[in-house]
Amino acid sequence: MRRALAAAVLLPFVGAAAAQQGYPVKPVRIIVPVSAGGATDIVARALGQQLASTWKEQVLVDNRPGGGSNIGFEVVARAAADGYTLLLAQPAFTVNVSLYKRLAYDPIRDFAAVTLVGTGANVLVVHPSLAAHSLKDLIALAKAKPGQLTFASSGNGTTPHLSGELLKSMAGVEIQHVPYKGAPQAATDLLGGHVAMAFVSLASVVPQINAKKLRALAVTSEKRSPLMPDLPTFAEAGLPGYEVSGWFGILAPAGTPRNIVERVYAAIAAALAHPEFVQTLAASGIEAEKSDSPEAFTAFLRAEIGKWAKVVKASGARAE
Repeated sequence: MRRALAAAVLLPFVGAAAAQQGYPVKPVRIIVPVSAGGATDIVARALGQQLASTWKEQVLVDNRPGGGSNIGFEVVARAAADGYTLLLAQPAFTVNVSLYKRLAYDPIRDFAAVTLVGTGANVLVVHPSLAAHSLKDLIALAKAKPGQLTFASSGNGTTPHLSGELLKSMAGVEIQHVPYKGAPQAATDLLGGHVAMAFVSLASVVPQINAKKLRALAVTSEKRSPLMPDLPTFAEAGLPGYEVSGWFGILAPAGTPRNIVERVYAAIAAALAHPEFVQTLAASGIEAEKSDSPEAFTAFLRAEIGKWAKVVKASGARAE
């Protein structure tokens, strides 16, 4: 009787342990907090294919756009901590905690960081009519005409907006922010000369740069982009310490067993070593990159949260 009772008590734990050992034994879902078609979605689908091949299990991409990405983040924060719901996060994950007065999740407490997947360069582009052929030219022009130059963004509180605010604070210039409802609308007005400059994904404007419809001054990333290797970084162009990277990373709900986190990390590391996956990312201007460990990714997230908290406070940006 005692043996039967003990077996009954232990059975759920034995079952859970067996499931962890065989992970994954059913389809895994990757939550994408934005609409289909953009860079985040592209990374998720390419990664999902690689993981499915490694695990021999289906990997589903589930787009949950809305609320400045908060809807998707909340889905994962509330999901079972069993490794079957993952999040493909992007910079909004570390910005929103400062941008919104109230969130239904904490980006550190409610998630288990796994690893970076890739980073992408944004670029500062100006309309060709602007008398600025370098970042130093632009800063000098902005200082000569305080408050007269404008920069477009895809919306208040977005990374392009905050990239401009970071430029303002680090260069000591005053340029006016013009928010749009999305990147396409901002790009249209920039091409038309209605605004002077914008921070955008480099991959999205390479054709316009090559056609001289826009002039690129510098990439915001720490390293030069393979898409335009002759284009300097902000640090090289005269503003050391300025760095804003578009990034993509995988997280799981807090409490996910360590051995499952390690299995996901190992599978992503294998994907990042696959030439086809690396080429797919590169075609969208994304450089494949993993964290040295889940702890290193957590440290990266903490640093990003701290950096953007200062920028959001200085800018007075609010999403609500």
